[in-house]
Amino acid sequence: MSAVQEAFGYGEQEWRPQEGLYLGGCSAWELADQFGTPLLVLAESEIRSRCRRYRRAMESYAPGGRVIYAGKAFLNTAMALLIAQEGLCLDVVSGGELYIALNAGFPPERVVMHGNNKTPEELSDALEHGVGTLVVDNFPELLLLEDLARSKGKRPAILLRLIPGVEAHTHEYIRTGQADSKFGISLEQGQAMAATRHALASLHVQLLGFHCHIGSQILALDAYLMAVEAMMDFIGQVARATGWTASVLDMGGGLGIRYLPEDTPPSIETYLQTLAEAVRAQARRQGVPVPRLWVEPGRSIVGEAGTALYRVGSVKEAGRRRLYAAVDGGMTDNPRVALYQARYQAWLLKAPGRRPGAVRDVTVAGHCCESGDILVPHVRMSEPERGDLVAIPASGAYQYAMSSNYNGYPRPAVVLVRDGRAMLIARREAYPDLVRLDLVPPDLRQRASEPADQTGSAAVASLDGTKGEA
Repeated sequence: MSAVQEAFGYGEQEWRPQEGLYLGGCSAWELADQFGTPLLVLAESEIRSRCRRYRRAMESYAPGGRVIYAGKAFLNTAMALLIAQEGLCLDVVSGGELYIALNAGFPPERVVMHGNNKTPEELSDALEHGVGTLVVDNFPELLLLEDLARSKGKRPAILLRLIPGVEAHTHEYIRTGQADSKFGISLEQGQAMAATRHALASLHVQLLGFHCHIGSQILALDAYLMAVEAMMDFIGQVARATGWTASVLDMGGGLGIRYLPEDTPPSIETYLQTLAEAVRAQARRQGVPVPRLWVEPGRSIVGEAGTALYRVGSVKEAGRRRLYAAVDGGMTDNPRVALYQARYQAWLLKAPGRRPGAVRDVTVAGHCCESGDILVPHVRMSEPERGDLVAIPASGAYQYAMSSNYNGYPRPAVVLVRDGRAMLIARREAYPDLVRLDLVPPDLRQRASEPADQTGSAAVASLDGTKGEA
């Protein structure tokens, strides 16, 4: 049994004996040769399947609810079109993501806009384009939005983002529901109640309900149950204090995926059933109507649909125990490992005509000038050689979205695969793209043609060791 078969379950990967890895019916080797590496491969059918599972589960367990794709996981024009076709709403967190959505023709009334520090320009754009719902993160933003809405004659629908005081079992950098979070309005010291009363009294916003988000890559549902209880407690308090009851409870996203074979995330269906039943039970306990449930999945829609392909370059021993296989990507196309110790599986695809070697403990290293640029610190695989491919599954979420040009590396290409067809949806950056925004002031260009002054001459001379201080 191959390593791929043992770890099977990521998206639409298929291992064909004697042929290797196939993604959406396309050979990994043919994709790498045609589009180059590093390369992000997204399985269209897997993305659509997960969208439909979310919609069916919502219709079954919380009719009238909304599934809102979190664009920060992965968003470009093609992805926005796909999400629109599947009937989901779209969560954007910036003016840039809103621009991508509008450029794709995404219906603005199905857009939910987030952000903990929305600028006046971003809020104005959202109002002018008719964004369906604005999630207000803090009291100053509520006041700013009111002023803008008043000046434009608008009355946007809003949710207030609250901090439920729940610490999810995930890395501290991707927790968002704890009491000291930078996101949201605290339930403590009357802050949330004051914001709620202000919004209800306003003539310029329409309060629908409340939003919370407790974190990302969550594999246990107990934290969600605690968050539902905290949010419904507050909804009950508001109802008793004001006579108004929230019609919407947005529980955010965060459902984890299977990065490693031992990861056991809840299914989409179990997740939504658990949330819906908890909301109903807590509504009964509080004696209030059941609010409509909204959720914002991102990773659990696109994460396992993606596979990253890299080509092996240098292979070297470091000491007696460590074998490094350096690949042609790294923290420039996947900063998650360096940022918060994300863990991945990796599969080695031997170049055609090569036989597998001895199984080794291998460290898959990135190409950046950083010691922390490691994609997979320890993985058992056949000893790699230059020209082999490394495939890293579950790479669809937060990798391309967080990519950069650090060290002057261009961003990778992205292809969508389905039924043996590969369609480019983001071209690979070329070197000219690295300088497309650069400007050289005329004064600086003129100075470049002038003789260097004494200081400059000394600095240049020091480069060849003939002059200057060490």
